[in-house]
Amino acid sequence: MTPYLFKSKRLGFRNWKSNDLEILTQINSDEDVMEFFSFKPTKEDSKAFIIRMQNMYIEKGFCYFAVDLLGTGELIGFIGLAEQTYLDDMGVFIDIGWRLKKSIWNKGYATEGAIACLNFGFNNIGLKKIYSTAPQINKKSELIMKKIGMQQTKTFEHPRLLDNERLKKCVLYKILTPRD
Repeated sequence: MTPYLFKSKRLGFRNWKSNDLEILTQINSDEDVMEFFSFKPTKEDSKAFIIRMQNMYIEKGFCYFAVDLLGTGELIGFIGLAEQTYLDDMGVFIDIGWRLKKSIWNKGYATEGAIACLNFGFNNIGLKKIYSTAPQINKKSELIMKKIGMQQTKTFEHPRLLDNERLKKCVLYKILTPRD
């Protein structure tokens, strides 16, 4: 049995293992999953991501966690927290993000997992605020942001997507710790 860092009703959250590479590569190569990204990560990109997340967890105590279905132990993607620095006016900020395999979409896993990660971030890590970004056209992710209690703070042109007319206009959402 996998020892999870924390759980929600149906999901287990853990650090990444090297044998997660094949499944993450499959998820990253799905056209529908990657619809709102400027590129599809290669197997090498996916491997580098896993290593980066493993190191982030060791250094920070959080990452975009590998997420398993508790009933089966199946890896379904990631949901979690990561430091971002691409918005000059914000410096370093904590982002909540998710990427899940298409076969489990529309079952509430992203929302359930995001709520669990917010709770982990606020209660276990002591974060005061958490942000999330997505291209404006990604209404599915924006709906999840709203469902988990986040509020839109601004729209912006993503500095890493300026050459992509379809994706460069993004939304930024924020949520504060319930104690504030």
